Amino acid sequence: MAISEQTFFLDPAHQGSLQQQVRQMVASGILSGRFRAGERLPSSRRLAAHLGVSRITVTLAYNDLMADDYLTSAGRSGYFVSANAPAPPVATPLIDRQDRVNWAAAMPRRFSGGRHVDKPPDWRRYRYPFLYGQADPSLFDHQNWRLCALKALGQRDYDSLTTDQMDRDDPLLVEFIARQTLPRRGILARPEEILITVGAQNALWLAAQVLLAPGRIAAIEEPCYPGLRDILRQSGCTTRALPVDEDGLNPALIPPDVDVIFTTPSHQCPTAATMPLARRHMLLDRAAAGNALIVEDDYEFEMSFLTAPSPALKSLDRDGRVVHVGSFSKVLFPGLRLGYLVGAEPFITEARALRSAVLRHLPGHIQRTAAYFLSLGHYDAMIRRLRAAFADRRRVMERALRHHGLTIAGRGAFGGSSFWMQCSDGIDPDLLAQRLKARDVLIEPGTPFFDQPFGDQPFGYQPGPGFYRLAYSSIPADRIGPGVALIADEIRLMAAGVYSVKSPAV
Repeated sequence: MAISEQTFFLDPAHQGSLQQQVRQMVASGILSGRFRAGERLPSSRRLAAHLGVSRITVTLAYNDLMADDYLTSAGRSGYFVSANAPAPPVATPLIDRQDRVNWAAAMPRRFSGGRHVDKPPDWRRYRYPFLYGQADPSLFDHQNWRLCALKALGQRDYDSLTTDQMDRDDPLLVEFIARQTLPRRGILARPEEILITVGAQNALWLAAQVLLAPGRIAAIEEPCYPGLRDILRQSGCTTRALPVDEDGLNPALIPPDVDVIFTTPSHQCPTAATMPLARRHMLLDRAAAGNALIVEDDYEFEMSFLTAPSPALKSLDRDGRVVHVGSFSKVLFPGLRLGYLVGAEPFITEARALRSAVLRHLPGHIQRTAAYFLSLGHYDAMIRRLRAAFADRRRVMERALRHHGLTIAGRGAFGGSSFWMQCSDGIDPDLLAQRLKARDVLIEPGTPFFDQPFGDQPFGYQPGPGFYRLAYSSIPADRIGPGVALIADEIRLMAAGVYSVKSPAV
């Protein structure tokens, strides 16, 4: 790494010669740790021109530092910080500072403390990663994404790359969503009814902030996406957790005083249940009767590889009361963080203003790259590959689960990318996950998806058993069988008392 001459400034009040001051600037940079061994100093010509001093002044200072082993030279390559230069001293506080701020009183609101699914950052080093939502490099079209990114960097797209778009979105991306993505879900929307978001979670946050406040009531599914529960808690609203069954959310259980209903009808998170068409109409009728709004998280609709996906709730909506949430991150890669909101224009206007206050708009280069990837057909080609791969992995996993006698609590009738599993009585899913991690297996315990501990659930699932999720999106098909065998073996050992459910994690 080269050290820029821009980091050097002469001090008019310095007592001493210019040569001494140049020496002191370099030595101070090394002793403070800002300049590190092997880094190249500016050439004597460049530093002299920058400081407005003679070149011989800088050269003499450099030679002086070389004599004390602060610097070394490499022929015509220049001057470098010596590997033998004095190490930066360990910093010692000048004062004995104690934090006397009462942060509990200083922060009237709390945003931490929610329960989340643990996804180790080094998950790829595990041989059997049954983790949901991580990108499989063998299925991602990296080459064409790279070409689209280079295209978005071209001179033709200079404005989309560099311009502050204020609160506007990339018109090419919005046009593709309006003309291609949404019609496949039976949805017709104008650009004024579409807002680009930082993934589905940001879309849910915007919807909650616009539609909810203290005193308003939101209905959520139980179990549900843990991030949604945190979002609603931050809004200050009251929540009603309603149990799901094999058909998803039951509209008959929705209380009459609910203001907003959050649901995942395509593939319920995390049970993968798909809401039948008749129940979707019941939900819309129930919302209309209570003058409630619906936020539809169209979760994993692209992964309906067993049969064609059901119509989106938004496509059946005749009153404009459904807000539709979609995401490209699940199919492309989770780090993309690219989603969208579709709703009535007054709602989108407020959501856009709120987004603008937080982040103005998403990076133009990301939006334009995604627009090219979508419009050139790479996205659809990738979905076809994913569906074929997931269908194969699902068959392998279902066969392995049946062979080992593991209990499936929920499976997507239309496809999806995971199975919702039920533990044997007395098996703690969190401890099971810890034990399996030591055996190179990663699973997702179901605890974070519930508002209450498993044993306190009054509906939906029988008290006692816990749940866990097994995804097949991030694990090759040939590893699924051996991984499931390890899970079954660990459950057998725990059920036999070889490992106590209260034992410390290994």
